[in-house]
Amino acid sequence: MLLDYFFKGGPIMWPILICSLIAMTTVVERVMFIYKERKGRNPGRRHELMQQIEQGYEPELTEPDLFNSDRVIRVLAHAMPHRNVALTESLQNSCAEQLEDYERGVAVLDGVITVAPLLGLLGTVTGMIKAFASIGGEELSSPAGITGGIGEALIATACGLTIAILCLIPFNYLVRLQEKVRRELEDAATRLEIAVKGQASAATTI
Repeated sequence: MLLDYFFKGGPIMWPILICSLIAMTTVVERVMFIYKERKGRNPGRRHELMQQIEQGYEPELTEPDLFNSDRVIRVLAHAMPHRNVALTESLQNSCAEQLEDYERGVAVLDGVITVAPLLGLLGTVTGMIKAFASIGGEELSSPAGITGGIGEALIATACGLTIAILCLIPFNYLVRLQEKVRRELEDAATRLEIAVKGQASAATTI
């Protein structure tokens, strides 16, 4: 049944199918990444490090902290060795590096959302051209030639719009998640900067 509709949609259905496969692969990869990231969070270790820094103690960073699954711990572990030289730049670079992991897939889904309806529209145009060619040709006496072109136009348009609509759901979720992560990293970076500057001011006063 689905194959019949696919072939009735005309040759434009092949690039639409490719778009759907790209979108599906991207969504599956993002779901696996988010699951792994959430499973690897370590709020206890994060709180321990932040508490040590804010209380003025030297944080007990270990080698595993540099590769910890918790993104905030990774930022802290990469930034703290540079706290007396270029803390702000180090935090910016670390946060940007962490955000790159969350930006993957967003551009792909955005592209599919844009391209799929356009491919459907192209299918509409080619289908209508086929229908009008049937009207002006020898197939005028055969309604099948006309309805076949119109059916091709409608199927391609429906598939393109369906893919774009379905991709909007994970796309919006990924965008919101990216902003949430950005705020979380910025909050941790601000707390770290305030703590380090407060310690430097106290040391200068003494």
